[in-house]
Amino acid sequence: MPDTFTAALLDHDCWLERASGDQLPLRARSWHQEPSATDEALLAHCVGPTLDVGCGPGRFTSALLRRGVLSIGIDSSPLAVRLTGLRSGIAIHGDVFGAVPGEGRWHHVLLADGNIGIGGDPEALLRRAHQLIAPHGTVLVEAGPPELGLHREQVRIAGRHGGGAWFPWAWLGVNVLRSLARHAGLTCVASWHRECRWFAELRPRRPASLDHGGEPVAQAVTASLIKQW
Repeated sequence: MPDTFTAALLDHDCWLERASGDQLPLRARSWHQEPSATDEALLAHCVGPTLDVGCGPGRFTSALLRRGVLSIGIDSSPLAVRLTGLRSGIAIHGDVFGAVPGEGRWHHVLLADGNIGIGGDPEALLRRAHQLIAPHGTVLVEAGPPELGLHREQVRIAGRHGGGAWFPWAWLGVNVLRSLARHAGLTCVASWHRECRWFAELRPRRPASLDHGGEPVAQAVTASLIKQW
C-alpha cells in the first residue's frame, strides 16, 4: 500500500486537502530541487551533526553532506528513505517520536519545508526536538508569517486521481512558534524571513553541562544504520 506522501515524493501534481474540501498549495516540486538561496541561508546554521526531520527526498540531507556536515534524515516514508539514498544522502526509516540514534547528542535538528506541522502538535514536536539535541544544540524551524496563528486539522495529499489517507497536521506563525518554544524549554535566539518564508533558531533555555557522555553521535548513527542493513 502506498504511503501517505507517495504522490508528492514522486513529483506528481498534488495538493494538500483539508477536511472542509479546501485545497492548499503543496511545494512538493521544490523537494526535488537543489536548495535555493533561501534554503542555503537556513543550512548555513548547520555546522555540526544535523538530524533532518521529515527529510523527504533528502535535498537538505545530501546538501549538508556535500559540504562536509554529518547529516542524517529521518522519515516515516520508506520511499523517502530510498529517494534520499539516490541523492547520495543517508536517511533512517522511522518516527521522530520513537527511537532515534544519537538522542541528546545532535548539534542541530532541522524542521524545514513545513515539517513543524508533523503530528499536528507543534509543542510536542518541539519538546521531542529538545530531547534530541545536545545541551549546546539548536532547533532550526521554518514557520509561517506572524499573522498566521496556530491551526490544527486533518489533511491528506490529493491529486487528479484522488486522495490518500488522512493525517493530523498543523500550521503556525513565527510569533506562535516563539511562545510554544518557551513551553518546550527552548528560547528563540534568532528569526528571519526571506522570499515570504519565515525561520527561527531555538536553543535550550537552561543549557546543561557540555559533557554529553556516551558514544559520539556519529558512532551512534553508524551503529543504527548497520543494524538496519
